[in-house]
Amino acid sequence: MIAVHLENGRVSVRRVPLPRRPAGFARIRLRVAGICNTDLELQRGYYGFAGTPGHEFVGEVLEADDARLIGRRVTGEINLACGACEWCARGLGRHCPRRTVLGIVRHPGAFREVLTLPERNLHLTPDRVPDEVAVFAEPLAAACEILDQVRIPHGSTVAVLGDGKLGLLIAQTLLARGIEVVHFGRHREKLRISQARGADVRLANRVRPRAAFAFVVDATGSPDGLRAAVTMARPRGTVILKSTVHGLVSVDTAPVIVNEITLVGSRCGRMAPALALLKSGRIDPAAMVSARFPLTDAARAFAHAAKKGVLKVLLYPPE
Repeated sequence: MIAVHLENGRVSVRRVPLPRRPAGFARIRLRVAGICNTDLELQRGYYGFAGTPGHEFVGEVLEADDARLIGRRVTGEINLACGACEWCARGLGRHCPRRTVLGIVRHPGAFREVLTLPERNLHLTPDRVPDEVAVFAEPLAAACEILDQVRIPHGSTVAVLGDGKLGLLIAQTLLARGIEVVHFGRHREKLRISQARGADVRLANRVRPRAAFAFVVDATGSPDGLRAAVTMARPRGTVILKSTVHGLVSVDTAPVIVNEITLVGSRCGRMAPALALLKSGRIDPAAMVSARFPLTDAARAFAHAAKKGVLKVLLYPPE
C-alpha cells in the first residue's frame, strides 16, 4: 500500500506492507485525511518525528473483532491508552503515561491507504455528515475541550487569537454554545468565516485592547501568541493555550503573577461532543477546505498547507 513518510523535514511516499491487525484493533481503509498545524510542526522538527504522520481522518472499517463495525464509516480518538492506569480509570486516557499517539508518538498515522486503531478508539460517523465535514471531528474535539476544562458562563465574551484552522473551529464552537466571541486574526477573508457565524472580528495588526477580557484563547500557532494573550487578559482572567509550537516560547511572567492570571494548557478532547456538533450543523467546517491532493502527491500537499492564507488541505487515497 501507499504511505506518506516524514523524516528530517522531507515528505516522501513509500510502498509499505499492509499493517497487521492485533486483537482488539480494527483495520481501516482511509477515505480522507486532513493536514493540520501539528503535522506541519512535525515537519519542522517537533518531537523529532520520523514516520507516517496524520491523525485527522475518516475511514471505512475493513476488519474488526466486532463485526458490527465492518463496513461502517469511522473516525477515531488519536491516543492509544493502556486502559489500566489511574488516568485511564478516570476516563483521561489522553494523559496515560504509556500512551502512543496516532501519527505523532510511536504509532503510524493516517496518511496511508490502510491504518489501524483500537476498536475502543473508534466513533461511528453520522450518516448525514459527509466525509469532508467528518474529517474535522478531531480538531473540533480539541476546540470542545476548552469547555470541558474551563467554566465559561453563557453570554460571556471570549477573545480568540488566531484565524487558522483551529482558531476558526474554536470561535464557531464557542458561538454555538451561546458565548460571544471577539476573533482577532491577520486575514480578513478567514475572519469572514467566523463573522458569518456571529463573531465580532478584528484585524490583529491593529492595536489590541489591554486587560479587556476575562477569557482569552491563544490559537495563533505563534510564539508571540501567549505574550499577546496575557496582555489582553483582565486581572484574575484565564488564558487558554491551544498553540503547538516547535521550540521554546519566552514570556514575561511578571504580568501573569501581578494580575494573577490563570494559564490553562489545552489539547485534544472527546470526540462525541464534536461529532454531535457536526451533526447539528451549527458550525461550517466545509468552508475551511482550501485544497485536495492524492496521497501520492503528499509532498506538494504539505508545501501548499504551509503557505500563508491556506486553511485545511485534504489527502485522498489513490483510486
